[in-house]
Amino acid sequence: MISVSRLLCGAEYYGDSLRYNQDAGSQRNGTTTGRGPVVVWNSTRTCNLRCLHCYSNSNDHIYENELTTTEARKFIDDLAAFNVPVILFSGGEPLLRPDFFELAGYARQKKIRCTLSTNGTLITPEMAGRIKNAGVSYVGISLDGIGENNDRFRGRKGAFDAALSGIRACRSIGQRVGLRFTINRHNLDQLPGIFKLIEDEDIPRVCFYHLVYSGRGSKMVNEDVSHAQTRQAMDLIMEHTLDYHRRGLNKEILTVDNHADGVYIYLSLQKTGQARAEQVRRLLTANGGNRSGIAIGAVDWFGNVYPDQFTRQHLLGNIRENSFGEIWQNTDHPLLQGLKNRKPLLKGRCARCRWLNMCNGNFRIRAESVHGDFWAPDPACYLTGEETGTAD
Repeated sequence: MISVSRLLCGAEYYGDSLRYNQDAGSQRNGTTTGRGPVVVWNSTRTCNLRCLHCYSNSNDHIYENELTTTEARKFIDDLAAFNVPVILFSGGEPLLRPDFFELAGYARQKKIRCTLSTNGTLITPEMAGRIKNAGVSYVGISLDGIGENNDRFRGRKGAFDAALSGIRACRSIGQRVGLRFTINRHNLDQLPGIFKLIEDEDIPRVCFYHLVYSGRGSKMVNEDVSHAQTRQAMDLIMEHTLDYHRRGLNKEILTVDNHADGVYIYLSLQKTGQARAEQVRRLLTANGGNRSGIAIGAVDWFGNVYPDQFTRQHLLGNIRENSFGEIWQNTDHPLLQGLKNRKPLLKGRCARCRWLNMCNGNFRIRAESVHGDFWAPDPACYLTGEETGTAD
C-alpha cells in the first residue's frame, strides 16, 4: 500500500506508522519491531454480489464448515498474543456473518484495531450505528465506477446507489469511511468521476487498487490496463492528490498492490527537481516494498493461512491446527521463508532492478498467473527499462 498523500504532501495517517517506520523494511514476521502483521480475515465466503474480479470466488449461498464463533474468538486471541495491530474483516461480504458485531467487539477488547472491507450495500443508518458502536475504526466500501458502470462490474443493478447510501449513513454519524476502486480497462475513464464523488460527498479516503489476477480476477489478465494507461492513471491520481492538498481538503489517497507506484512518484519528483524527492526515497526504502508473507497475511473462512488475500494457491497452514503466530514464523515452509527473504529468488528484470530495495519484487501472484513462475517478473510493473536500469 502506497500513501500518495504521505509521499507527495507529507500528510500523516494511522497506517503510515506501520508502513514507513524506520525499521519496517527489515522485519521478517510483522509490520514493525514487536508487532505481528496486518491480518485480512475473509470471515465468510457468502456475498450478496458477484463481482467480476472477486479473488475469493464468492457467491450468494451458505458455505459449510466456516469457522464457528468459538473458533473465531480463539483465532482473535491468537492474533492478540502475536501482537497483531490490525484485523481487516473481509469476505465475501463480512456483514452477512451473523456474529460479525460480536467478533469485532471482541477484537477491540483485545486491543486489535478493527477495519471493515464491504460492498456497502447492506449498510443502513441502523447498521452504520452498530458498526460504529462495535468500535470499527474504518469502513472501506468498494465502488468500481459511477452508476451503471459499477453495477455491471458488481453484478447487481442498484449496487451503486445502495453503496452510496451506505457511505452517507456512515458519514452522517461520524463513522470513518472511504472508497476502494480497482483499476481496469473497463473503468479507467471513471477515475475523474470517482474524484468528483469523494469531493461532493466529503469522503476522506480512497484506495486505488491495481488488478490482481486471482480468483475470478484470474480471468481478467487481458482486462488489465496497459503500462501506458497505468502511468496516465497515476498522473491523474497524483494531480488530484496535490490539488486537494493545495485547497486544504483532508483526503487520504492511496494506491494498492503495485509498488512501482512509489518509485514512479519518486522519479516524478526527482525529474522536476523537487527537494521532497530525497525524503520520499528514504520513506520508500524504510518501507521496503511488497511485504506479503511479512507485514500482511490472510486467513480464510476455513482457517487457512496465506501470504496475502490474493495468494491462495500457496497454503501456509490452518489456525484450527496451529496458532497464527506459529504458522507465520514457521521456518520449514519454503515459500513463506522465500517471501521473507525473496531478493535472491527473484528473476529477470525484478532481480536486476535498481529499485529493488523500494519494491521488493512487487506482487508475486501476478507473476505466477502470467508466467507460471512465482519468482518471475511482475507483468504489471510499468517502469521502463531505462527507469529500472535493466535495459528491457
